[in-house]
Amino acid sequence: MFLPSAVTRQSEIDGAVARVQQSIGPDVVRIRYEIGEDWSGQWAIFFRIVLTDDAARIRLRDVATRVVRGLAQQLDYPGLGVFPYHNFRSVSEQAVLQEPAWA
Repeated sequence: MFLPSAVTRQSEIDGAVARVQQSIGPDVVRIRYEIGEDWSGQWAIFFRIVLTDDAARIRLRDVATRVVRGLAQQLDYPGLGVFPYHNFRSVSEQAVLQEPAWA
């Protein structure tokens, strides 16, 4: 079975995620990710990004663009053997949904 190099390079991914989260500042509460197969069977990295309510309500397009670009600059997706997916949620949405994977 083929495993993408992202599986063995998670500490590198963790560092990149931390740098992006820090560089965007208080708008990004946390970034989590999971590596797995997408709906088509291709390997992917699924990012779950929690934003402050203000960022989600007022600056969503700007903040989301900065997060997506920042991660792409830090991570070589083809080299890691994955395709990126980005999902965003506000602190309020997470408080209602309370999904452990987003915590």
